Parts: sequence; C-alpha cells; structure tokens
Amino acid sequence: MDKYYSYTDFLKAVGQSKKVDEAEKLLNEIYLDLFLNRIQRMHRQEQLMVLIDRALDEKDEHAFYQYAAELNSLQQTEE
Repeated sequence: MDKYYSYTDFLKAVGQSKKVDEAEKLLNEIYLDLFLNRIQRMHRQEQLMVLIDRALDEKDEHAFYQYAAELNSLQQTEE
C-alpha cells in the first residue's frame, strides 16, 4: 500500500494548466493513501493489544515479546 509519490511528478501535474484535474487527482490519491495507511496501522495496533493481552493471560512469554516488539515498532514509525 505504501506508494512513492514524487514531488516532481506533482509539480508536473500542477504545472500543466490544462490538466489541473490531474494535479487534483494526484493530491487526492496521496491523501487517500495516507488515510488508509493510518487506518491500517491503527487497526494493527488494536489487534496487537488484544494479542498481547491474550499472551499475558496464557503466560506465553515468547508471543508477548513478539507482539510487543511489533507494537513498539509501529508506534515508533508514527513519530
């Protein structure tokens, strides 16, 4: 889902006066992609919290550390 959007591509789209819609579409696509990435990351964090709780309940140390490391990684990428 992570797409790479080039600033030059955006400027090209904006610079073409007859294709203003093209720039607007590109900008909308960028915002939509950012929004979907955010939703996906939040959903995964919620899943990991449930899995961490379950691992604690079951006293599964290996699973706890695995899920906690992934959660920590996700939280660090947000900052």
